[in-house]
Amino acid sequence: MSKLLTPVRIGRIIAPNRLVMAPMTRSRAADDGVPGDITLTYYAQRASAGLIITEGVFPAALGKGYVHTPGIATDAQVAAWKKIAEAVHARGGRIFMQLMHSGRISHPTLLDGETPVAPSAIKPEGQAWTSAGQVDYVTPRELALAEIPAVISEFRAATRRAIEAGFDGVELHSASGYLPEQFLSSGSNHRQDQYGGSVENRSRFVLEVLEAMVAEAGGDRVGIKISPEMNYNSITDADPQATYTFLVKNLARFKLAYLHVALFGAKTDYHGVLRPLFDGTYLMGSGLTQESAEAAVSAGNADAAVFGSAFLANPDLPERFRTGAALNTPDRNTFFAPPTAQGYIDYPALAVGGAV
Repeated sequence: MSKLLTPVRIGRIIAPNRLVMAPMTRSRAADDGVPGDITLTYYAQRASAGLIITEGVFPAALGKGYVHTPGIATDAQVAAWKKIAEAVHARGGRIFMQLMHSGRISHPTLLDGETPVAPSAIKPEGQAWTSAGQVDYVTPRELALAEIPAVISEFRAATRRAIEAGFDGVELHSASGYLPEQFLSSGSNHRQDQYGGSVENRSRFVLEVLEAMVAEAGGDRVGIKISPEMNYNSITDADPQATYTFLVKNLARFKLAYLHVALFGAKTDYHGVLRPLFDGTYLMGSGLTQESAEAAVSAGNADAAVFGSAFLANPDLPERFRTGAALNTPDRNTFFAPPTAQGYIDYPALAVGGAV
């Protein structure tokens, strides 16, 4: 039997298979950050995943980074996510919410005129996706030392709201150049206080956010995503291997549900470096095929495999892997779109008997 299709413990849940749906921004929420019925259908269709990790959800208004992304900061947002969690559970699924504070990867037009915040006032390269189209990023405002505890508290409050909405857990997005990774990386963090400089200081924000999330939900309902050397959204680090080795070594005290490591063009085999340092469930992501995921899990190099576009285009991916059925091809033109069904909930599932 395929190792990928066997159960695995992920924190306090037992996943019936080792296929994890990756967090993927789809930009289908309303302007007020409330996900609609179309998003409920999208996640419910994919409930056969061992675990669903939602798209990035902003924990507070200043964390929003893109047009039509969802939040968990208001009562209306919580109520909508509660319906989604219930729908996934009704189909036997398990679902974690990814908390994503975009930090400097935003624009005042997305933040009611506010300037994006960051560890340091360093303008990233590139453009923000807004309702008016793409516009150049602005220079962010450096968070004052006295403001940082409030930002950490926003992650704790978002964790509480996600659990109240019925989610099985939460994932801290500490990759892709968003606020936690902005603190972590030497290229985006030039602070001279206890949150900048040494790797110990640059890791402090991430570790304090995790501490707050764990205090709210318990370590077995909290995961973290990292992506060393991804270099996305203008992120650079002088010594990423030292940075991520230090960070992962310091996760032990939290007894997290999992460590999610996604590699995109890294020169170092971080799975080989980090897997032995984490005494818990290890999720491997990025660019996997059924064959490479099977090999990694069978060899003990990962406990579960994270799939992105394969789950996007194949709501019944575990069944397709089980039967050897052909996979639908993802339509990249509809990855990010207004709240429409095309390329979102219209990918066909297998019919009884294995045909589409």
